[in-house]
Amino acid sequence: MGLFNFRQSLAIDLGTANTIIIKDGKVVLDEPSVVSFDVRSNQILAIGKQANEMYEKGNANIRTVRPLHDGVIADFNAAEQMIRGMIKMISKKRSWFSSALKIVVCIPSGSTEVEIRAVRDSSEHAGGRDVYLIHEPMAAAIGIGIDVLAPEGNMIVDIGGGTTEIAVISLGGIVKDQSIRVAGDVFTQDIVDHMRSTHGVKVGERMAEQIKINVGSVLQDLPNPPEEYAIWGADMKDTLPQRINVTYQEIALCLEKSIQKIEAAILKTLEETPPALYADIVENGVNLIGGGALLRGLAERLTARFEIPFKVAEDPLHAVAKGTGIALNHTDTFKFLIR
Repeated sequence: MGLFNFRQSLAIDLGTANTIIIKDGKVVLDEPSVVSFDVRSNQILAIGKQANEMYEKGNANIRTVRPLHDGVIADFNAAEQMIRGMIKMISKKRSWFSSALKIVVCIPSGSTEVEIRAVRDSSEHAGGRDVYLIHEPMAAAIGIGIDVLAPEGNMIVDIGGGTTEIAVISLGGIVKDQSIRVAGDVFTQDIVDHMRSTHGVKVGERMAEQIKINVGSVLQDLPNPPEEYAIWGADMKDTLPQRINVTYQEIALCLEKSIQKIEAAILKTLEETPPALYADIVENGVNLIGGGALLRGLAERLTARFEIPFKVAEDPLHAVAKGTGIALNHTDTFKFLIR
């Protein structure tokens, strides 16, 4: 009976781009949210990094799936298989997890009831007995050390892979929030479209992601600019290889419309924020987290635009996961968790 009473607890940041699992306060898994199947047998071939290496490179017998799009589950079966497989990856004693697994999973603040149910059902089918959900901005605030229960306004801008979450938090709740589906994946597509229209070459998502990492910027004048990034692409006219040197200035230009949409969402949130909380935000500044927070010049641009200090949080890629891990230890006291 001792084995069946053994209780394991996991915190899962189920992201569009990456899934992070925390156990006992430590990151035990950080893998791309990708799963590959054998088309003939529908059996799993790979999960996470191995599956991501197959993405856009598979043959007719391999189907590689990103189960989440725009921050929510798009392929229920693939998501369930991915979560189950990732749990197995960190468990040497598989049977322990199947008996009494407690899970806290973060979700976008703008999730619908259908989307929330999809996350809950996938987690339960993957072995979760007690499943709690937490909104991403709340998890992010907890993860960077903000006292979310205090009577004080704090603002989070979380630019992830599928969504940008903007929220004002006070007294253990989200006062005002915006969730828009303009984030890392849209930036990547912007770069794909730019390379096609400006240079006449075809590049895939993986290459566009590398461009974003190496020369991604939202300003055309940086004090410490990155060097040009050289890529090879297929010329759209004759499919011959073409070498392109990509600059940060042209990436800033091609991301402009998407960044303006994020600025508009921030402005709308600030406009709807109660005056007392607005004053707190001006004093405390705005915290930027998520992979999009690493775009060069973003904090400087937003600070100049809104005349409020914007700052990139320490370890912005793991802030949500860390906060979810802390929430895992406070399921009895954090009343804002969703059952």
